[in-house]
This record gives sequence, structure tokens and C-alpha cells, in this order.
Amino acid sequence: MTIPAFDFSHYFSYEELTNYLTQMAQIYPNLMHLESLEKTEEGREIWLATVTDQTTGNAVEKPGYWIDANTHAAEVTGSAIACYILYQVLSQYDQEEKITYLLQNYTLYILPRIAVDGAEKYLQTPYNLRSSPRPYPESEQQDGLYPEDINGDGLILNMRIKDPCGAWKISEDDPRLMVRRQPDEFGGSYYTLFPEGLIHNYNGYELKIAPALEGLDFNRNYPYYWQPEGEQSGAGDFPFSEPETRAEAEFWRKHRNINGFMTYHTFGALILRPYSTHPDEHFPTADLDIYQLIGRQGTALTGYKCIGIYKDFRYDPKTVVYGAMDDYGYDHWGWFGFTVELWDAAKEAGVEKQNNIEWGLEHPVEDDLKILQWNDEYLEGKGFIDWQGFEHPQLGAVEIGGWDMKRMWKNAPAKALPEMGDRHFKFAITHALMSPRLAVARTAVTHEGADIYRITVQWENLGFLPTYTSKKALERQAVRPTRVKLGLPEGVSLISGEQQQEIEHLEGRSNKWFNKSANGTDYRTHRSWVVKGKGGSEVMVEAIAERAGTVRTSVILS
Repeated sequence: MTIPAFDFSHYFSYEELTNYLTQMAQIYPNLMHLESLEKTEEGREIWLATVTDQTTGNAVEKPGYWIDANTHAAEVTGSAIACYILYQVLSQYDQEEKITYLLQNYTLYILPRIAVDGAEKYLQTPYNLRSSPRPYPESEQQDGLYPEDINGDGLILNMRIKDPCGAWKISEDDPRLMVRRQPDEFGGSYYTLFPEGLIHNYNGYELKIAPALEGLDFNRNYPYYWQPEGEQSGAGDFPFSEPETRAEAEFWRKHRNINGFMTYHTFGALILRPYSTHPDEHFPTADLDIYQLIGRQGTALTGYKCIGIYKDFRYDPKTVVYGAMDDYGYDHWGWFGFTVELWDAAKEAGVEKQNNIEWGLEHPVEDDLKILQWNDEYLEGKGFIDWQGFEHPQLGAVEIGGWDMKRMWKNAPAKALPEMGDRHFKFAITHALMSPRLAVARTAVTHEGADIYRITVQWENLGFLPTYTSKKALERQAVRPTRVKLGLPEGVSLISGEQQQEIEHLEGRSNKWFNKSANGTDYRTHRSWVVKGKGGSEVMVEAIAERAGTVRTSVILS
């Protein structure tokens, strides 16, 4: 029995997501284990899929790779891509060599939707929200204009109101488009733009935009340089204050085999790497080299540019973002990982951006005209809602219209998902296969005379990354040394050597990428023991590398 092809026709509700994950776990019981990390405040499960060939070893005893999505409620494209990756690895097992090798030797942890409650509200209502529907930082709606579907069309768009002080005017090139009024311009018809909504405690004269009632941002709730609300909007009451992020942290604490991650967001068509808070000089040089190498692989496979957040993705050149997941994953655990901003309507329309943040603040009107043309051709005009007059209960005559942000800007149209999913599936698998992997290279038993034997076992790291993953992991002591245990049966005793000991970390191929002959065979090591026992006895040797896997071998005294 095989699972149906992943349904890209729409974005899954919580019930559909649950049914889909449950179905996959039932169809592939030897490859996928489904569990709930925690229940949300509204009682929904936070589902996690553990994917590996269980017949070749326990999941936690293999090198691990983490994938998550939908940290922000509105960014459901990420959830679809995570589910697509899950579908591909399950359906291609025993069909495609790379996937079969991956699941036989590695473990994927896939959390397709973190903001479970928030995403459900986003999908089932006209509302937009950042992460959680829990009111924060205030418990009640504050004064000012707040978003509301006032004309009942199921969308929350924009309102334009004629205003002699207005900063906008109707474009002469396309009447749908609002363009900036020039600083020295006067004598025309001008407009002020607002979100579609109502005004809480309107005084009949002036209005302001109310702060979001649901202001939590899970991607500001991680411990790395966490700052309280006064310094970092949306940060939560304390690091890991939310059940969603706290559940992740508990899982990571108990599953120490993870080496890398991918966290899917929207939008921008970019691969982002840490740090948010520091320039690249803050990295250990070797780690930055590896980060840039993996980023180049990502660009080649996805077409997305890989950039450092601090230098190229800051909303304000004088501020930084605190408490982000990718910073925490790298700086605390030493994982190599990326925040992938999926989808960009402007880039799909052929708009060239030198810098996404700067383009969002100001760009040529020609770019908007390109996007409108793309909308008319590719989306058959469905991405833009024409302006229509409406009698606002507080403001009087307004017009409502603009971009359908949910279905065109914040998330990819359904027909764009399959091709996007395939590209990002390839990048995620390529990245996961860079993880270290411990293996037994050689075993030898030498008869030293009488009932004395010398046992030698050599191990090697078959992976690209070292068994410690990164220099940052070593610096933080986030990964333990490899532990070796000699299992002696009854009648066999140890004469020399340590029955339990730690061995050095093994390099992979990564340090040879930049130095062809780096440190000889630093990817192999061996240990020897002398034992006394009857010929034919079986001695077990176990090596436990937290991030590179657990390997066991046996030798016969002969």
C-alpha cells in the first residue's frame, strides 16, 4: 500500500494535517513514528514525525536532522513544504538510492506546524496574526484602528480615503495601483491608506493604528540574546515561555543526535543564516567556511540566494533581532542550519532585488506594474481585489481593495508549490546527508599465546561533518566525546586497556574541502585491549557518538 501523492491544491487545516500525518504513520509503520510534543493552549497537538528505517537501528542512535515550519501562523507555505518532504522520503524509500541510504543510516525529525493554534485561526478566518492567538502583551484590544473584515467578503484588505494630506495617489499607469505623492506635489486627488478595519474608541477626529492584540512572535522567544518586550517586540514573558517553543526545547534536550536544521518561513525567496545579532567575524572561521559552503549548495539547488542576516536582512541598520531560533540552534547547540524564506511574488514576476528589506521600503513603480502584469497572467488577476466603494460605519465613504496578502504575498499560490517543494526537498536531503556517521572500519583479534588475546577495533567517520558537528559545539561543550564500552562475557577478563573510555572526535571530509591533506587520516582512530578467556568467546564493542550514531561490533576470540 502506498500513500496518495501529496495534495498541493490547498493548505491543510489542523484536522487535515492530523489525518494526513496519522495516515502516513499507519502506512509506513517501520519508517515513521508520530508523536505529540505537547498540547497547545487551545488543546491541539503539536505533531512531530520521526522518520528512519527502524529495522536498521533506533532513531536516536543515528545522526539526526531537524526540519520545522509554520513558526509564524500566517506562513503556511512552510508547513506544506515540510509535509511534502515527509511524503517524498517515505514514498521514495526502496525506490531511490539516496533516500534509502538516508533512512537506513540517519534520522529526520519533522515538525510541520509549530504555530498550530495560530495557523488554524489564519486558515479559517480572515484574520492575520504573528504566531499565537493568545493576547499579548495586553489582554484587551488597545485604542486605534484594528483589522476587521468590514464588508464581509472574507478578506481583510486595505482602505483608501480621500485626504488632502494624503501621501498616496492613483497611478496613471494602472488605476489599481497606489503610488507615492511627490514631496513638492499639490493640486491633485490624494489618499491616505489604512488596513481594512474598525477603530476602537474613535474620537471622531484623529486615528492611530492599534498595536496587534495577538503580538506574540515565537521566533523571538528562544534564549539566544532574548530581550523583554520593551527591547524586543513579541518576545514573550521569558525564553521558552510558550508551550510550542518549550516543547521543542524539551525534545532537543532529550535527542542529542541532531546536527543540522531547516526552518521554513515566508517570504523573500532567500536562505538566511545566523547571526542576527553579530557580523560574520563572530563565527569560528572554520564554521563560517562550512556555513557558506552549505549555503552555496542551497543556492545551486533552490535558486535562492544565501545571505547572512546581520549584514543583509536587518529591518533597521541600527537594530538587530533577538531570540531567534536559528541563532539559538547554532550558538547553543552548534548545529548548522538555515531559515528559509519561501516564495516571493515580486521575484516570480521578474523583479530584481538588491536587498529585500530596502526594496520593501521603497522601489520603482515599474516593479509594481510588473507584479500586476504577472498577477493578471499567472494568477488570472485573482491576487488583486479591485477597489470598491463602501460606507464605513465610523469613517464614512471609503474604498476597499488591494493585494490578497494571504494567497499571493505571504504564501505561494497552490500551483507554485510542487516545483518549489521539489527544490527544497533536494536541499534538505543534501544538507542532512552532510551529517557525521560513525562506522567500524576494521576489527582484529591476535592470539598472544595460551588464552591471551589482543583485540583491536578501528572506527571511522563516513560523514562530511566531524563527529562534533561544529567548532561552536566544541566551544559550548554541546556534544559529548565518543564513549567506547567493552562488553566481556562470563569467563573473559580484561588484562590491559580500559573497559569504558572516551575517544577523540573524528573529523569528516569538511576540513579537506579547504585543505586537501588536512591532518592525514584524522577521520579514523582505533583502540586495543588484551583479554584472557576461552577461545570461541564473543566480545562486544560499542561506540556511542551522540551526533554520529551508535555502532556495535563483536569479535570472536580465535
